Amino acid sequence: MKKRSMAALTAILVVAPLVAAAPGQRAGAAESGPGDSARSAESTLVNGVNLDTVTIPELQARMNRGSLSSLRLTLAYLRRIKAVDPRINAVLRTSPTALRQAAASDLRHRRGRTRGPLDGIPVLLKDNVNTRDMPTTAGSLALAGSPPDTDADLVKKLRAAGAVILGKTNLSEWANFRAAKPTSGWSAVGGQTNNPYVLDRNPCGSSSGSAAALAASLAQVAIGTETDGSIVCPAGMSGVVGLKPSLGVVSQSGVVPISAEQDTAGPMARNVIDTALTLSVLSGRDTVRAADGSLGSLDSLRGKRIGLWRLPSLGAEVDALMTRTAERLTDAGAEVVEVSMPYQERLAELEFPALLSEFHRDIDAYLATRGGPQDLAELIEFNRTHPKEQTCFAGQELFEQALVAPPTTDPEYRAMRAELTDLSRRSIDETMAEHDLDAIASPANPPAWTTDCARGDNDVIPSSTPAAVAGYPSLSVPAGFVGELPVGLLLMAGNRQDAELLSLGAAVEHRLDAWRAPRYLPSTSSGTSR
Repeated sequence: MKKRSMAALTAILVVAPLVAAAPGQRAGAAESGPGDSARSAESTLVNGVNLDTVTIPELQARMNRGSLSSLRLTLAYLRRIKAVDPRINAVLRTSPTALRQAAASDLRHRRGRTRGPLDGIPVLLKDNVNTRDMPTTAGSLALAGSPPDTDADLVKKLRAAGAVILGKTNLSEWANFRAAKPTSGWSAVGGQTNNPYVLDRNPCGSSSGSAAALAASLAQVAIGTETDGSIVCPAGMSGVVGLKPSLGVVSQSGVVPISAEQDTAGPMARNVIDTALTLSVLSGRDTVRAADGSLGSLDSLRGKRIGLWRLPSLGAEVDALMTRTAERLTDAGAEVVEVSMPYQERLAELEFPALLSEFHRDIDAYLATRGGPQDLAELIEFNRTHPKEQTCFAGQELFEQALVAPPTTDPEYRAMRAELTDLSRRSIDETMAEHDLDAIASPANPPAWTTDCARGDNDVIPSSTPAAVAGYPSLSVPAGFVGELPVGLLLMAGNRQDAELLSLGAAVEHRLDAWRAPRYLPSTSSGTSR
């Protein structure tokens, strides 16, 4: 066994330079290996497995039988990143140790010592999650120097579970909390991430690279982060699944912050079962109720009561899709009732001022752990003196407003956050109690708008706010398309109802069956071009 292990590691040392970008190198820039063709590198078929549709339980079954190895799976994803990612610009860098991690997992599989459902599964991380062996930049040149000293807690859990840390994804710089008119998916470090379905359309922010990479089948799962909408909107816009967990379910230690009162990392995948299994590792809790195959069974929608919050402001085409969605859920035995969510105007008034105060507090604490600017004032000065930070948009109005915002010790701030928490939780709790609901559903996103640095985003999407501010879970699953552009269905539930929400989401996913692979169209006339 020891000889076999050494042989595997030797092979990796030979093969790795051919398939993985060097540390800090743009992932798509590496040379192809000898004999590789663009066609084989772009293939989604690996040993008879279709990467577009395969689930983690199916992969584990094959690895346990020996008909697929983590090394082969990881190699396939690395090749796809090189072949496909130049079109969408989602992956910042791949890990120089990915194949060694995969080989170690293969040894565990052969010895019957696997560490759980993610052992050997390739995972991409949003580049605001600390990794000790790769840069963590939040998209900013200010953090583009040495890597952090330690992994984020969630990365430690992924490594302990045997996951293959494949690389880092691009994001909206500083998680879209810098400029008054940002462009989602753009960072000074990574440039612009494109929507895989239509390349001139936006991927939504700020976990844009994670969602786009999954849509293009560049990893099995990915990690995103959300303060308000930054997991569920990119998931909807790129036609994948994204869970914003209940606040506190996943540790935020070692993640670049906006607000400790709302921030959470969460799993993203092409299906709900993979999302649920990844959450079980991230949380260290048994959040998967049906990893045995019952998740999303044919009868699991029967008798469920779902409240539909339509949000007609997202457009007539989205509203028509919600009508069709409600009809399909009703046909499956669910009861769908129309609801409205109270207190939304007041939440919109209070949330942003509270986030400004919290950002100043939390970013100062994080920057003090890193090289480069040591506080928000130094970060603002860095941006003023580095022209590349201004190549898409020059503004840093949110930084400047946060710098002079009241401290979080201020009584007015404390009253504001207390009211936010109260109203957001009542908004969900009262609506669910009044209608005896299992969940609330709404559109996760409009059709993707065209990307335009001069104009910025058109992303006022209120559906994410109640759960984001309350700290309750929300889950985006594919609902369908407006022309060529995906739209997600956002599901919300009560506090710590993550497992129940995932189970319901799997049933909804099964019934709607709305996923389809992207075609990387250069442009389209369908959907909005706002």
